[in-house]
Amino acid sequence: MYRLSRLKYVFPIGLFVSLFLDGALSHVWAPLFFSYPYSMASELVLLWLVLSYFFENGIEIPLIPWSIAAGVVTDLYTSGILGLCMVLFPCIVGLTQLLSKYFSSSFLSMIMIFFIDIVVFETLNYWAYSLINITTTPFGDYLIYVLAPTLALNLVYFVALYWPLRSLFNWATTEKNA
Repeated sequence: MYRLSRLKYVFPIGLFVSLFLDGALSHVWAPLFFSYPYSMASELVLLWLVLSYFFENGIEIPLIPWSIAAGVVTDLYTSGILGLCMVLFPCIVGLTQLLSKYFSSSFLSMIMIFFIDIVVFETLNYWAYSLINITTTPFGDYLIYVLAPTLALNLVYFVALYWPLRSLFNWATTEKNA
């Protein structure tokens, strides 16, 4: 049960840290992340939400409400357009839940699902910004200069953080020894 586990503290703290690190890493490594014509988006919040789903070990985390809250904070902090991440984060959590029904929960399946999640999230983000004329980048340039570097960065994050986060969630979901 979520309320009685250490996860009720670990999950929100991890979500806050991932929100903070997304902005901080983008600021500190801006010359690397945003070197014309390439642009990489750090999506640690999505990584946290996706891995939380896989690592909850039978304790059902209320991911949809948390993803909405994370989306609101992300929208207010980064884009100023309230609603994009607030809608997309829960959609990606739902997509992860849907895809995980058809695949085992192995490392390769999880990285493939995360890959699909990033592609869907970034592409819907691109289309939304194109629709309201915030971006005028052609779709082919978007694929080469934005989506490919973003996928590379976030898959490196996934590989580097998979085992530490799995250990953290295993600790947080095990019974406390009195």
